[in-house]
This record gives sequence, C-alpha cells and structure tokens, in this order.
Amino acid sequence: MALLPWHNIETVLLDMDGTLLDLHFDNQFWLEHIPQKMSEKQGKSIEQCKQEMRDSYAKVQGQIQWYCLDYWAEQLDLDIIVAKQEISHLISLRPDTLPFLDALKASQKKVVLVTNAHPGSLSLKVEKTQLDEHIDELISTHQFGVTKESQLLWQKLQAHLNFDPAKTLFVDDSQVILDAAKEYGIAYTLGITNPDSKLPENEIHGHMTTNDYLSLLHDIN
Repeated sequence: MALLPWHNIETVLLDMDGTLLDLHFDNQFWLEHIPQKMSEKQGKSIEQCKQEMRDSYAKVQGQIQWYCLDYWAEQLDLDIIVAKQEISHLISLRPDTLPFLDALKASQKKVVLVTNAHPGSLSLKVEKTQLDEHIDELISTHQFGVTKESQLLWQKLQAHLNFDPAKTLFVDDSQVILDAAKEYGIAYTLGITNPDSKLPENEIHGHMTTNDYLSLLHDIN
C-alpha cells in the first residue's frame, strides 16, 4: 500500500462504526436482534421479519432516516436505545484503534469523529468505549440534518471545522461515503476493508485501503 504523506496532513476525519469500532455490533443489532424482537412482537417468523427489515432499510439507505433512532422507534414502535443496550456488550473498539488515535495525537493532528450515527447511539458507544478521551471533537451528522453521502454535509462540515481539504485525511469503511469525500475535494481518503471482525474483507476501489492501522504508525510524524 502507498504511504500517506503525513507531513502534509493537518486534520484527520474519522468515521466511527466499522472504522474505529467493530461493525459486528451494528450488523448483529440491525440484521439479527431487531428482526428477533419484531418476530416476538408480531408473531411472525424470523425470516419474514428479516426480509421486512431489509426492505425497510433499503427504502431509506443513505438518508438521514436510515441512521435516525427516532425514525426507527416510530416505524417499529420500539425503544431502540433500550434494544441496543440489550446487546451493548458487543460494542467494542477495533484492536488497532487506540494505538492509531494515540499516534495521531502525538503527531499533533486535529482528530475529529464524523459519524452518521444518531446522537443516542454515539452516546451509548462513547459510554462503552471512552472513545471521546482520544479525539478532539465528536460530530454526529444529525446536527447538520444531512449525511456524509451528501455534498451539502461536506460544505457544512468545512464551515464548522474550518479545515483545509488539501491537508485533510478522511477514513471510512463505506465506498459511497469515501467517494463523496473525494468528490468534495478531500485530498486523502483511506478505506477500511475489514469493518466487521466476523465477516470477510470488503473491496474498496479508487482509494487507499488498509485492514490494520498498525501498518501506518511508523510513518506518522
């Protein structure tokens, strides 16, 4: 893999789920736990509920509703935060996350979390991981009312943080979101190919990629 020009990077924008945290929790929650709860609630088979949930997700994928716990609470008539707490023991940092964050801090980069996750989900994950102790600022895109898939978010984010796109690195596990960042003019993008520790690696095209932050550490200065 090509080396990142750390000497030219001032700001590092980091996704959360699948990038700093293992995506296993989210996949289990939305693809297994919620269908299980809906099956119990409605008396339908697990498979039928899984299909119904997949259809529901597809309708709003990439939109702010897709990430909004209030939206899903209303759609499903379910307390989503309580449901998340039921399997919150699965929330975990990637094993390479803290060494990476500590190296960024030591090299005096500005480190900002930018997640599409709902503030309620962000709070639960911070409570479980103390991620906030290693990051300069935590941002949920819900405060801007638009997601990272949209160019409008990047405009609002730059106005809020006053970063220089030519000196910014953005790290995410989503092809679509990485493409949106590059389209906006973010100079350096890094794709995470192993967001879920229990699943095979993904392919990401058109961006530098890694499956282990430790491989980057000796180059950070």
